Amino acid sequence: MNQQFIQGLSIDWSKIPSYSYLRKIEAIKNLKTLEFPSPITFFVGENGSGKSTLLEAIAIAYGFNPEGGTKNYNFSTYDSHSDLCEALRLSKGYRKAGWGYFLRAESFYNVATKEEEYADIEHPSQRYHEKSHGESFLAIAQSQLKPNGLYIFDEPEAALSPQRQLTLLMEIYNCIQEGSQFFIVTHSPILLGIPDAQILTFDDGVVHACAYEETDSYQVTEMFINNREQLLYRLLINEN
Repeated sequence: MNQQFIQGLSIDWSKIPSYSYLRKIEAIKNLKTLEFPSPITFFVGENGSGKSTLLEAIAIAYGFNPEGGTKNYNFSTYDSHSDLCEALRLSKGYRKAGWGYFLRAESFYNVATKEEEYADIEHPSQRYHEKSHGESFLAIAQSQLKPNGLYIFDEPEAALSPQRQLTLLMEIYNCIQEGSQFFIVTHSPILLGIPDAQILTFDDGVVHACAYEETDSYQVTEMFINNREQLLYRLLINEN
C-alpha cells in the first residue's frame, strides 16, 4: 500500500496556454501522470530538462512559498515560477504531514533573510547569514528535518562538500525511517545512492524511471575517476 503524503500527480494541459514555454520542454510537454510509491523520489537529468520546473510546481501545489521555506513563509522577491502549478493536481494519501520544508539553492539567500525577520523569542533565528553557504544548507537539514514531514529540495548539494553530502544523506535517510517523504532534484551521485529511492530521469524527452547506475551523475563520475588521464587528454590535449 502506498503510504506517502503525495502518492502521485496529474496535469490538466487544458489549463496551460498554447504559447506557454512549458509546451516546449520535451520531458514535460507530454506528461500526464506520475506515481510516487517510494518515500524518496529523485529528479535527475541535464540542465534545462524540466526537473526543477516540475519540482517547483509540486511544492507550490502543496502550499509552499515559491521561493522556499516552510508553509508559513509568505513573501515574494521575484515572481519567476511557471503556471504549471495551476494545472497540476496532487494525489494525497490518508496521512497528513506534520512538518515540511521547500529548499531552493537559488533563492536560499532570500529565505535566510526572511527567517531572521520572522524570528521571535519562541522561534529564535538560526542566523544562516552568519554561517558559510555549506554550513547554512546543512543547518537546514539539522533543524528542519523532523519525523513525518514532507521535504522538497532543489539541488541541496550545491554548497556541500562530499563529506557534508554524506552527512546530509544520513540525515535524509534517518528522517525517512521516521515516516517522512522527500522529493529531490540533484546531480549528486552521493545523494542518489540512498537505498530504495525512486529515480526519475528527464532525459531522452520523457520522464521515466532509471537505476542508480544508469544516471549520468553516476556514469560520468565513474568514467572520470576510472579514466581520468585518458579523458583529460582527449578533452584538453586532442582538442587543442
